Amino acid sequence: MFQGQAAPENQIHDFHPPIAPSGLYWVVPVPKGGLIISPDGLTATLEMKDVAVVDQPKWPALDAVGMPAIMSFRMIWKATDEKIIYDDPQKQFRVEGYRATAQLEAQVKVPSIGFSWKSDPLSASHANFAIIGDEVNGRYYTPMK
Repeated sequence: MFQGQAAPENQIHDFHPPIAPSGLYWVVPVPKGGLIISPDGLTATLEMKDVAVVDQPKWPALDAVGMPAIMSFRMIWKATDEKIIYDDPQKQFRVEGYRATAQLEAQVKVPSIGFSWKSDPLSASHANFAIIGDEVNGRYYTPMK
């Protein structure tokens, strides 16, 4: 989150999950029922409530101070009938699926400093490009024929 232009010196908040004991980072388990896929596979809804995150405004600086925060969000993707394939053998990366629209509403709280933020409602959110599909990379990648 930035105050003014999106530049490192203007960053006032940076929210991310804490690093797991295993060393895994930027990952949060999705609770049962948190991800719903429509029967036709064309709509996906991800809703997470009261996720423990860290507000670390100066991240990735090694001495960056972190404060406990709580985030909730709801995101909806709706696929169109436009097929998308991006395949890069040199980078061993492929995404295959359908163009989609996306909507998001979110809120975050940092109780220790009395900070809270809430986005506009879901009805006001609209992104014209997302993809619902599959991704493969690294050792799981095989070139398309």
